[in-house]
Amino acid sequence: MEDLLEHGAARLVELMGRGELSSVELTRAHLAQIEEVNPHLNAVVALEPERALQEARAADARRSKGEPAGLLHGLPMTHKDTHDVAGMRTTQGSPLFADHVPEVDDPLIARLRRAGVVSTGKTNVPEFAAGSHTFNDVFGTTGNPYDTTRSAGGSSGGVAAAVASRIQPLGEGSDMGGSLRNPACWCNIVGFRPSHGLMPGASPGNVEAWLGRSGPMARTVEDIALFMRAVVAGTSDVPGTPFLPPEAFLLTGREPRARDLAGVRVGVTLDHGLDVPVEHAMREALQRAAAAFEELGAEVVESRHDFTGADEVFRVTRALDFAGALGALVRDHRERIKPEVIWNVEQGLALTVEQILEARRLLAGLRTATRSCFEQVDLLLSPGAQLAPFDVSLRWPEEVDGRPMEDYLDWMRSASILSAVGIPTLALPAGFDAEGLPTGVQLSADHLRDPWLLQCGWAYERATGWSSVAPGILRS
Repeated sequence: MEDLLEHGAARLVELMGRGELSSVELTRAHLAQIEEVNPHLNAVVALEPERALQEARAADARRSKGEPAGLLHGLPMTHKDTHDVAGMRTTQGSPLFADHVPEVDDPLIARLRRAGVVSTGKTNVPEFAAGSHTFNDVFGTTGNPYDTTRSAGGSSGGVAAAVASRIQPLGEGSDMGGSLRNPACWCNIVGFRPSHGLMPGASPGNVEAWLGRSGPMARTVEDIALFMRAVVAGTSDVPGTPFLPPEAFLLTGREPRARDLAGVRVGVTLDHGLDVPVEHAMREALQRAAAAFEELGAEVVESRHDFTGADEVFRVTRALDFAGALGALVRDHRERIKPEVIWNVEQGLALTVEQILEARRLLAGLRTATRSCFEQVDLLLSPGAQLAPFDVSLRWPEEVDGRPMEDYLDWMRSASILSAVGIPTLALPAGFDAEGLPTGVQLSADHLRDPWLLQCGWAYERATGWSSVAPGILRS
């Protein structure tokens, strides 16, 4: 069973397609792994084994009859608890929704299920996905598989911990300010925030929302690409937004070569010109990743772009989205909602027309700066997080590299700046710090260059091998 769960999603789907593995066998292994490791992690917070096995039997029956199969046919997967799964308890980490059972799948879940996924349960999130540390009053806190006394990140921390601990090879996350990139970096897996419009949004009730994105998490870039082929429907989710066809995400080539990225210009930046504090371990991770790109033949240079205005664009847009999505709940149930959510909603409700207009002006400037940046370099390499995984008992780190953090958003700027810029970004493992904790980097490309970004990330992954190092929870 252990060998089976070391396989990635692409390999498992291939084995099932050839008749060498059944969905029932794989689902039983998945459920057994949850039973084994989840008591130490608290990553999976709702589980429906009978439903899962029933779906797995149905998947095997369809395959035996020769019926059409999706790209993820028979693959078991738990889902992020902010994503509605019809008939399955979905709490958003909030006591207000502790007993909520939706009747309809979220659009992304619907696409995954059409692709053949067997839904087995839900993974833990911070309340309403607010903050990059996974804890709530319904289920408690999720620990990091490499050291359960440390944070797994968030808001997709439950998904990241499940993928890293070999519960499942693939999962779906969402990302507004780093919610799938930060936990990916801290759990030694891959997380992908795609271009706007390629997938159902993280805010399905607001068609104008662009800051929050849905995206995949996996142990390999190959599986990230498989996920994208399975759920990118070939048409834009947002009217008027360009789209990429699923076949664009087919990776090419198998073995890493010394000159895989010859001619590619990789711009390295610590802080995007915005004085972001980054601790020593993450600076070293950036240096390791840059050296790996050089070994692949890339031209690695210092990027001199300036994303001035990104912090204000992020904070204003986020506050506005929070007020729109959660304002009524805070008004009616203030005493049952965590203070960070209340603060963010109040920030949104207090915005003036002038502040909103200024954020739009700055956003236009960021788009100009982005064009200028990618005229100079092809890829942008930056820290995956500003610090190593912190003590799991904290709500958020109040200091980074000796500098105090003003609020629960301030320590996530390495990710949230790129959220505001809006470019597709891939979080990749970058080795381990002196304490054996995972580190990571972010690799970004220009708008809608998602397939090429994955291709470059795949070359990096195959050349480094860091993602293959199993977590301590499996070695103990």
